[in-house]
This record gives sequence, C-alpha cells and structure tokens, in this order.
Amino acid sequence: MREIKYSEAILEATDYCLGKDPSVLVVGLGVPDPKGIFGTTSGLQEKYGDHRVMDMPLSENGMTGIITGASLNGFRPILTHQRVEFALLSIEQIVNQAAKWFYMNAGQQSVPIVIRLIIGRGWGQGPQHAQSLESWFAHIPGLKVVMPSNSYDAKGLLISSVEDDNPVIFLEHRWLHNTFDNVPSEGFRVPIGEARLARKGSDVTIVSHSYMVIESLRCADVLAEHGISVEVVDLRSIRPLDSETVLNSVSKTKRLVVADNGWMHFGVSSEIISIVTENIFDKLICAPARIGLNDSPSPSTRALANHYYPRAINIAKVICEMLDKNVDLNILFPKADIPLDVPDPSFRGPF
Repeated sequence: MREIKYSEAILEATDYCLGKDPSVLVVGLGVPDPKGIFGTTSGLQEKYGDHRVMDMPLSENGMTGIITGASLNGFRPILTHQRVEFALLSIEQIVNQAAKWFYMNAGQQSVPIVIRLIIGRGWGQGPQHAQSLESWFAHIPGLKVVMPSNSYDAKGLLISSVEDDNPVIFLEHRWLHNTFDNVPSEGFRVPIGEARLARKGSDVTIVSHSYMVIESLRCADVLAEHGISVEVVDLRSIRPLDSETVLNSVSKTKRLVVADNGWMHFGVSSEIISIVTENIFDKLICAPARIGLNDSPSPSTRALANHYYPRAINIAKVICEMLDKNVDLNILFPKADIPLDVPDPSFRGPF
C-alpha cells in the first residue's frame, strides 16, 4: 500500500466525493488558490468546474448560511476555513441553524454539511490563529465532531462525513498535514464514532486525539524500551464519543492518562475522566491524570511556545510518577534538533 501525506488524503477524499456524487460542492475562501488550502483542494476547480468548486467572498457567516440553505435543497457542501477561528464569525449559523434544523423539523429535513477547520500552531500564529476548539463544537447537540490523527483516517473519515446526513465539524491539525501513512487509492470509509486502538499495552492507557496521538505514540515507544507498556487510544471522533473502547482499555490497564489537544478546563479530557470515573471507578488503582494546554491564550513567541505545548516527555513524566518509576526523562527524550514551534524540517510556514 502506498504512503501519502495527510493533506493528500484530504484531497483524495474530496476528489472521490465530488466524482461520486454530483450534489457535493466545495466552497471556501481560497479554495481555488494556487496553494489549494495546503494542497487539500489543488486542481479540483479545474477538474469539476467553478460551479462545484468555488471561492467565496470574505463573509464566514454568509458562507455558512449559504451552504446550510444549499444542503436543505439537495446539496452536500464541504466548507473549508483555513483556521478554526474564522468559523467563530459563523457560530450563529452553525449552532442555531445547521445543528438544530433536524430537531426543529421533527426529523423531516437534514443538514448534510461538512465544515473543515484547521488548527494552527507555531510560527508566531499566537492567540488568534492557534486554538483547538473541539470541545466548543462537541458541546452542541446536533453536531458531529471528528479529528483524524493520520492520513488513513483523514481520508476515510472525510468520506464518511460527506455522506453523513448531519452537520460535521472536521478538525485538522496543521502539523499533521505533512505526516505520511499507508492509504488505499480507492475510496473507503472510517465510521464516525469509533475510536482506534493505536497501540496495545498493559500498564497504563493514554487517551488522545488529533496531534496529541503523535506525541502519545512517541511517549509509548520510548517507555516500552524501559519496561513500561502503554496502550494508546485514538478517539478519532469527539462527538459521538466511543466510550466503550475507552472503558475497555482502562478496565484492562487500570490507569488513565488523557492527552488533550486543547485546554484542560471544561475540555475533552474532563469528559473522558468523567466517563471513566462514573462507570469503572472501582477498577482504577490510582487517580486519572490529564495533560493539555496551559490555561492561557496561545503565545506568539517561540520561547513561550516551547513551554506552552505538551510533548511526549510531559506525558512520560506523568506516567512515571503514576507508576512510581524513577527514570531520567531528559536522557530518554533528547533535545529536538529543530525548533519546537515547527513539526518537522520540511515545514515552511503556517499558510
């Protein structure tokens, strides 16, 4: 099976949906731009025409209203924003219209839209372009929220999202766009609401999502060399949440660490810990722990960013304390060769 980038997987899924279903539209500011939203929409307008793949005026609330109306008239639009924050200008349309329409009309009309939102990080993007707001959207009944962590899931989940009859918030982390994974060339589906057991283990369970799955797996790989067996659960979907997979894993390991992609307060980690303690409290042998962003806006400077975002070493520290292991983590996790505000040497900027 060939390896492709996360961004290429998004492009392939979009191309597949456009080719399979003439009711699918792709809209958004910069969709036909030469950079193609980090390569995720490149060449689609040339292939399908500007009546199906189209740029939009700079009015996020207007865009969302248009695609909601289009979905009520037989279309399946995919709306793309280059950052999560741009969608904040359209919250009324998302929350009061798209999310509630099926309920308010007694199930007689659905709103099959996908809103792609990209989470920024590093390169000075700062407080207004680097927020992970999945818990915001997951709080709203009627919305589905997915966050694939790899190319395979990105393609399969996007196809499932487009074919779903509910509004889906599809969150992509910018640092994942250049990562590679094995992906079939044909179309396939990853079910929304099913978590993935990314790594089997027996000593402790890490539950994570989006980019924090990468850090969790790095942590697990290093700790395995020192006799600590870590199980990693990749949520994939935030709402609906696969609580069964989480509970089964924690029932086995009896220890839980949640690596949150966003702020810890009132976030995904809070929900996971609540589910576990409400259902299998008696099986835990120690208190659950969580790791996430500091309780402040995202910083702009590299110096501050280096202390703001949790890494594999931070997860490992919590696990070693939980297991009462005395390990020199600075030796296990040597200082990175690249600045901590970029994901890899090939990264050439947030936009």
